[in-house]
Amino acid sequence: MFKQFTSVFIGILLFIVFLLVSSSVYIVDETKQVFVTQFGKIVRGPINGPGKEEAGLKFRYPFINEVHAFEKRYLEWDGAPNQVTTKDKLFVFIDTYARWRIVDAKLFFEKVRNESGAQSRLDDILDGEARIVVAANDLVEVIRSRQREAVIPEANVLDDESQLKPFNQGRSALAQQVLDNAGPNLKEEFGIELLDFRFKRINYSQEVRLKIFERMISERSRIASKFRSEGDGEAAKILGTQQRELKTITSGAYLEQQQIKGKADAEAVKIYADAFNQSAESREFYEFLKTMETFENTLSKEDTLIFSTDSDFFRYLKQSAPAKE
Repeated sequence: MFKQFTSVFIGILLFIVFLLVSSSVYIVDETKQVFVTQFGKIVRGPINGPGKEEAGLKFRYPFINEVHAFEKRYLEWDGAPNQVTTKDKLFVFIDTYARWRIVDAKLFFEKVRNESGAQSRLDDILDGEARIVVAANDLVEVIRSRQREAVIPEANVLDDESQLKPFNQGRSALAQQVLDNAGPNLKEEFGIELLDFRFKRINYSQEVRLKIFERMISERSRIASKFRSEGDGEAAKILGTQQRELKTITSGAYLEQQQIKGKADAEAVKIYADAFNQSAESREFYEFLKTMETFENTLSKEDTLIFSTDSDFFRYLKQSAPAKE
């Protein structure tokens, strides 16, 4: 019975010793900086902070001391999308993000206690500064980040309202303003260094988006109409040139045809004249042939002609009449 009681007692004692040892030992990671508090008051640290104790195996009073660890690496803040009014009374949705780190761990612990508290403070401060900066500038300053040259000459196709407007600062400069305004206060009040701030995304509100789409459609239609009218003008010019060249070629061909035909007729007349002008009989035969051709070309079955007795037409008909018995 005594041996059994002794074994139980030794087991309980070993468990208590193990619990005390495990509760008094902790490890500080290289990426962390640590404070040890006793009843809410800092009694040691920051361990692994600038010029302080190095990371490694550390000891504390069990159950009395509490260990608080904070990141030494860069941390990210992701803001919630917000609707903001610009200086020219237009609504936009802005989505922002920032990077930060803890540079004064003691002040950070005293003011915000932990990273969740820091994220809440960053929500209030950075969202507020972003709203102030956006509200103080026109829409073009918020959405534009660099000057761009138009691909086509806008002055010829777009009205003044639709052309790309120059801006003075741009989105990057506005983000830098937020960083400059919020950074010093965060460092002095909370021990937080704001490393970077950016507008992750900027969207138009539904009403503004519809107006922009309508304007874009109108602009593209105007550009298309201008190019279409220029194309129609060029087509008419090409067609007119083609018709003029066609008429020139046709008239030149007709002229050449008539010249060739005239030369051929003259040559034929010369040949006929040479052939039928050799004697009185040949000349008489030529006159007879031409008279017959004239009859063939001018008379039909339905025609009636009246000749005088001394007419050249009647002369051959009278000579060819049968003799009376």
